[in-house]
Amino acid sequence: MSARFDAIGMVVSDMAASVAFYRRLGFAFPEGAGTQGHVEAELPGGLRLMLDTEEVVRSFHTRWEPPSGGGRTSLALRCDSPAEVDALFAEMAGAGSRVELKPWDAVWGQRYAVVLDPDGNGVDLFAPLAAGE
Repeated sequence: MSARFDAIGMVVSDMAASVAFYRRLGFAFPEGAGTQGHVEAELPGGLRLMLDTEEVVRSFHTRWEPPSGGGRTSLALRCDSPAEVDALFAEMAGAGSRVELKPWDAVWGQRYAVVLDPDGNGVDLFAPLAAGE
């Protein structure tokens, strides 16, 4: 037997808002996903992003409570270029996404920015800087 990493699961408080947010980032959820209790988007390489509403999770985890405070997880999306980081950040901010960190040239050699999903989870946008930047 060999277990393998297959999916990332996240609990969301508002499925429609979360699906709209992740669709803007390029995740392909099926039509009507915003009204479902559980949805999945296939990711490159065969992984999946799975979203479940709080109600669905409570139906099988009777002692589950949503975390208090901010998000407790983050996703990191690699962009093709520093310019794409800036453009995607501007698109997400323009669509009303909360901003955690505006684009900057990080000391570790990446253009880096962070937006927050509707539940406060960070979505890091990054791309390697060209040599000499």
